Order: sequence, then C-alpha cells, then structure tokens
Amino acid sequence: MEWLKTLFVVLQVVSALAIIGLVLIQQGKGADMGAAFGSGSSGSVFGASGSANFLSRTTAVFAVIFFVSTLGITWLGSKKPVESGVLSNSTLPAVAPAQQGSQSVPAPAAAGGTEPAKPVVPK
Repeated sequence: MEWLKTLFVVLQVVSALAIIGLVLIQQGKGADMGAAFGSGSSGSVFGASGSANFLSRTTAVFAVIFFVSTLGITWLGSKKPVESGVLSNSTLPAVAPAQQGSQSVPAPAAAGGTEPAKPVVPK
C-alpha cells in the first residue's frame, strides 16, 4: 500500500506543477502572458482559437488527475492499520481454585481492578 501512496503523491505534485504552468501560459483577458511564449499568434499549430481550447482541456485533465490523487491520498490516509493490543495475543493463566484447609493467598484482582487483594486469615 505504501507504493500506491507514493504514486498518488507523485501524481499530485506533477499535476499541480502542470496546472501552474498551463495557467501561466494561457492567454488572459488583461495581461497577455501567453503572447510572451508565442501562443498569441494566429498562425500557430492549433489555429487562432485552437490553442485556447487545447490548453483549457489539458488544464482540466490535469485538474481531474490532481483531485483524484488527492482523494486517493485521503482514502489511504484514513485507513488505519489494525494494531494488536497488549493482551490480544496472550492468554491469561488459569487460576486454580483455593483448596479447603490450605492457607493460600488468592489471586490478585483482574487487570484494571480498583480493589487490592485481601489476605486470607486462618480460622
């Protein structure tokens, strides 16, 4: 499962960087940042409006990859491994019942008990 989490993190970082780059390249309404990289010309590979559609669709694809990887990381992070407790694999020792006439001390109270064990007084 660790390799899947690593894959999701790598996808998230790559898609985030791609989204940042694609948003900066796109031609805005005011500050023509896209024109600085040559995408403002009408004789480009994608045509006059083809680059805007291509960049918008590519940004949307990377946004979907980003959100899916984020959900995957969240899902993997919410799955906690089941850890065994202190007494889950151990067996409690059997306590032999006290025999009549013997002066044995009874077993201490169960774990977490609040009362201390009372000593046996012979009669």
